[in-house]
Amino acid sequence: MTNRQMHEARMEGYVENKIKKIVKVIFIGIFGAVAIAALALLFGYIVMLLWNWLIPAIFGLGIITFWQAVGIIILAKLLFGGFGGGSGRPGRRKKNLEKRMKHRLRERCSETGIREWRFYDQYWEKEGKAAYEAYVERIKGGSQKLEDGGEMTEYES
Repeated sequence: MTNRQMHEARMEGYVENKIKKIVKVIFIGIFGAVAIAALALLFGYIVMLLWNWLIPAIFGLGIITFWQAVGIIILAKLLFGGFGGGSGRPGRRKKNLEKRMKHRLRERCSETGIREWRFYDQYWEKEGKAAYEAYVERIKGGSQKLEDGGEMTEYES
């Protein structure tokens, strides 16, 4: 086989693959459009049925047609949900948020000495509970003034 024949064979394979990809994209596009239209029709019909079943009985309003139901869906989507938009990559924003939160957590844990929290339960059992109870008694029996400058209410005392 000569170089020219090998090149022609490769080109034929390349063109064949490109045509297959184009046909696949067109098929998926047509199928997607038909599927979206079918779901929109189904959803409009469901909204129409629910409206005509519930709203006249509850609020005394009239029944609606299919196209009015579709209009209600579009209006509700515009008012409450929009039609997508954004960055087009919803997962990207979430990943960036997770990275920032992990970074902040690491910073705060290193600043506050999170490793020392393992002693908290032991402290509370030995000193903390008694110190807290003494503080409460001091506040109740004393001037009724709190450290932040506020006063205790009758509900708190």
